[in-house]
Amino acid sequence: MASLPGLLIEGAASVATLAGGLRRGPAQGDAAVLAPPDDRGLYVAAWEGEILAVGPAEDVLPRLLGLGLTLNEFRRVDARGCLVTPGLIDAHTHLVFAGAREAEWQMRLRGASYLEVLQAGGGILSTVAATRAADSAALLEAARARLGEMLENGTTTAEAKSGYGLDVATELRILDVIGRLADEGPLELVATFLGAHAVPPEFREAGAGGTAGAGAAGPDATERYVASVIADQLPRVAEQGIARFCDVFCEAGVFTAAQTAAILEAAARLGLSLRVHADELAPSGGAELAAKLGCLSADHLAAPSDAGVEALAAAATSDRPVVATLLPATSWFMGRHHFAPARRYVDAGIPVALATDLNPGTSPTVSLPLVMSIACLEMGLTPSEALVAVTINAAGSLGLDGRLGSIEPARQADLVVWNVPSVDQLPYWLGAHPARVVVKRGRVVLDRSWA
Repeated sequence: MASLPGLLIEGAASVATLAGGLRRGPAQGDAAVLAPPDDRGLYVAAWEGEILAVGPAEDVLPRLLGLGLTLNEFRRVDARGCLVTPGLIDAHTHLVFAGAREAEWQMRLRGASYLEVLQAGGGILSTVAATRAADSAALLEAARARLGEMLENGTTTAEAKSGYGLDVATELRILDVIGRLADEGPLELVATFLGAHAVPPEFREAGAGGTAGAGAAGPDATERYVASVIADQLPRVAEQGIARFCDVFCEAGVFTAAQTAAILEAAARLGLSLRVHADELAPSGGAELAAKLGCLSADHLAAPSDAGVEALAAAATSDRPVVATLLPATSWFMGRHHFAPARRYVDAGIPVALATDLNPGTSPTVSLPLVMSIACLEMGLTPSEALVAVTINAAGSLGLDGRLGSIEPARQADLVVWNVPSVDQLPYWLGAHPARVVVKRGRVVLDRSWA
């Protein structure tokens, strides 16, 4: 069965094709849903990894016969009563790391501030220490398990960042793990270099208590580390050839907009595409910078300035739109009740994507359906807007919307058959695992139809 060149999904209750490219403004809610004209349902045909046809049986089956194909050349998937969508795309993850940070989560539950968590040894640097200490085999095994859980939740493509090494050797090792996992499949991975995730302990000035690495990094330490990222890390990353993107954590107390610009401009000169962590906790100039530099994505955006929103809205009308990739599970898990203003972005005509922000400190989740649920409940998105945000717009944020994120002829056959009949029910069942069959490049890679 697995060796058959064709795949035929039969009898679906609805198919959200997402055809038509990147969505913005009123189109953010257009999932291009097909409804069946009769009780035979809808069909999706794929051949040698690409979509061949989608629609009612009376259109799809004659199309196959007209091409000289026979049904015995197709693996057939029963989708009666089910929704079919493109494979979900998780456009912002920190996939590769060691350890967990449940202790600091407990501290936050008791009211501890970010600084208190940091001074107690928590935060990004605790994961950096654990990741530096782990060997590649351990990092591979842990990340591979996470990818398996992502697949069970309907994710077929994911962005994966470095950023828990903060030195040349470990950053390259994390990217190597991402490259090896991408070669393994079945999930498709897009690697991002995030060496500017934080200032590592060896660059930090002594904190108030005299212990290196405690508290925030001083300006001299940060400038030295920025120079090191540009001079030492970026050339080696470009030479390695695994990372497609460069990202920077542009935030007050982390990296300024000027420092972020210096790193991203150096990355662009080396041929890397750009994205940026922007305006998560307070306006940082990150959104404006993303528009100025032509970043494909500005991520987090929970606290934008008016000027930042205006810059993203202007970019959305140009040939270089910046996708606002929002991370609601992070705000939810942090207990901030301060979510990105998704409706403001949609109303301003800015294309919106959603992602998990999978990481051990502030968003330990692999589930895009759960992220969709949170976005509907806390950000005011509709189910259709949320589905657009994890398919075609997520593809756009990674520069993949010409190949992934929709069900159209000649697009890659990445598909999910869901155990729900409609788009509205996909985020409705909180924390469920409704993925029934997952298809990557025309091949069934998960089959829970027996469950």
